Amino acid sequence: MVTKTPQQPEVNIGLVGHVDHGKTTLVQALSGSWTDQHSEEMKRGISIRLGYADATFRVCEGLDEPECYTVDEECPDGSTSEALRTVSFVDAPGHETLMATMLSGAAIMDGAVLVVSATEDVPQAQTEEHLMALDIIGVDNIVVAQNKIDLVDRERARENYEQIADFVEGTVAEDAPVIPISAQQDVNMDLLIQAVEEEIPTPERDETETSRMFVARSFDINRPGTTWEDLSGGVVGGSLVEGTLDVGDEIELRPGREVEEGGQTEWRPIQTTVRSLQAGGQQVETVTPGGLLGVGTGLDPSLTKGDALAGQVAGDPGTLPPVHEAFEMDVELLDRVVGADDEEIEEISTGEPLMLTVGTATTVGAVTSARGGECEVNLKRPVCAAPGSKIAINRRVGARWRLIGIGTLQ
Repeated sequence: MVTKTPQQPEVNIGLVGHVDHGKTTLVQALSGSWTDQHSEEMKRGISIRLGYADATFRVCEGLDEPECYTVDEECPDGSTSEALRTVSFVDAPGHETLMATMLSGAAIMDGAVLVVSATEDVPQAQTEEHLMALDIIGVDNIVVAQNKIDLVDRERARENYEQIADFVEGTVAEDAPVIPISAQQDVNMDLLIQAVEEEIPTPERDETETSRMFVARSFDINRPGTTWEDLSGGVVGGSLVEGTLDVGDEIELRPGREVEEGGQTEWRPIQTTVRSLQAGGQQVETVTPGGLLGVGTGLDPSLTKGDALAGQVAGDPGTLPPVHEAFEMDVELLDRVVGADDEEIEEISTGEPLMLTVGTATTVGAVTSARGGECEVNLKRPVCAAPGSKIAINRRVGARWRLIGIGTLQ
């Protein structure tokens, strides 16, 4: 087995917050990668799909803290910096209509950087909604980045800081450090790296378990016009949460694909072979849990194009959790609808549609029975999930899906 190198990512860190507060710019400052690659994202200046980038945090032994923290290989004194660990950044969309995408990203986050612009009052709608989502998914290792401090004066920066402190009081981010930065001007990146190193540890993961991967993206990497003999198999991307994967392994994806036969449709698991593995920007023979990875497969690329397999669970054949076309869940509702003028949340009622996010899968379910603190739902698209899995529950409020509570799969 190939030994994991420092370049292989070992922890997933989400970049969350309101639209246009500088999440993608911050990822670029730390990794050198611009995560908005989709043409519509470039045009509109917002993240639509989950963006990914890796960065290796390093330390210069000869410098005092926090100046010793960097992402550069060369230190100011000309010496070579020492790699601490490589992290994968999940750049979650901030736009309110893309909340489901953010929730699917939260499912693979080990910690988060909440980006708040110093130029706007706190909280903005998605700042509050994203923090609530982190709480629901169980992400509690958080650092707050007070961005765009180069655009405000000292008084405004202090006022904004006090607004942040008031906002996070009583939340999972209550004790989180608030780091003033300018991602655009590369100001205080060393302080931010130090805070992340101290506040977001690498979780303990079991490499001896059977492999389990949450799929968040899937691609067809072939260019238009590629001839059949030069075609590459489809690629799935996401995070390995336990076990290991090796090139040559057989894997199964569930729920799989929808098959029509004899006038009936059913979902059947997909089996394929791992043909290549990419982690930390490198081709590797083995990946261990943590960080984001790409898995080249033998699948027909038509099955993986356009994120068609996003939300699937992949792993050793015969070991994955059950697939549910309907399920019962325990429900805990929030006190109010976030981002909807503090509207109180009514009990879930039989017949209403809900948007549900479990793991990296998002589906719509129709409530068939609602009673007290639990309900049953029939799903439009099945999900693969183990009992006890957390479910983010969204309800249609006006023209938007709004986060209203958390469910636990029975």
